[in-house]
Order: sequence, then structure tokens, then C-alpha cells
Amino acid sequence: MADVRETKLPGVGVRHEFTTEDGANIGVLVHHDGRREILVYDSDDPDVCSSLVSLSAADTRTVSELLGASRVTEAVAAVQQEIEGLAIEWIELTPASPASDATIGDGMYRTKTGSSIVAVIRDGQSIPAPGPEFRLLAGDVIVAVGTTEGLAAMRELVRP
Repeated sequence: MADVRETKLPGVGVRHEFTTEDGANIGVLVHHDGRREILVYDSDDPDVCSSLVSLSAADTRTVSELLGASRVTEAVAAVQQEIEGLAIEWIELTPASPASDATIGDGMYRTKTGSSIVAVIRDGQSIPAPGPEFRLLAGDVIVAVGTTEGLAAMRELVRP
């Protein structure tokens, strides 16, 4: 198996890179919101991407299944995020979400679910510790922390 190099990209995610057996340089950029990008670097200039494929979370699962991975991997990752009864989740807001174009305070999420919105990712930028006056928009990814039950309640409140 090839050595995988990992680079943390603040506000974006983590880039994993390796060199294939035939010498091609490949990267996978894992965004905080779950999206993935497969990067193929130019053979003449390793700083230039010759190809880029963007994958949604669903696309990523499909490709991993095709490559022989198991859904067990996803379940293990979710369990690893739980720390002494707390979990973290990224939830994307759709245009139909009742949370779109409302403030965090309007939703009373912590009061209703016991979970807190600790960050919002908007247009690839991380907004840490948004206050109750922060207005959520369609396309935002909220980063919430709470119990598994609290996060399930949060999903119910923000998804159509």
C-alpha cells in the first residue's frame, strides 16, 4: 500500500495525497461538509491539477462501494466522533429548510434540542461560534455539537 500524505487545510478540510504504482500523483480533498474532490496532478508539474472530479457525499459512498469499501467504514467514523456522550454533525441547509433565512436565535435550537451550533460553513469559509443574531442561509453547513438524540432533533428542525 502506498504512503499517504495528509495536509490539513484550515477552513476547508484535509487533503490526502499518494503516488500510484505507475508514478501518478493522486489527491483526495475531504471538505468539512463531507464533499470530496479527487485530484489528478499533472505529470510534468506536480503543483498543477490536470483533472478534478467533485463528489457529493452520496457520490463518495457510491464510488467507495465500487472500489470495494464497506459502509462499515462510515459507521466507524461516526462512532469515533462521539466523545463521552457528545457527537458532532455537519448539516447542510437546503432552500426548503425552515432554518434558511432565519437567525439562530429564531430557531431556539439549543433550547429545543440541547445541541449547539458551534460553527457555520458558508461558501467554503468557516464562521466559528456564530451568535443568536447570525442569519442562516440556504447552502450553509451548520456544525452542531450535542448528544446523538439532540442532533437527531436538530436535523428534524432544520430539514424540510
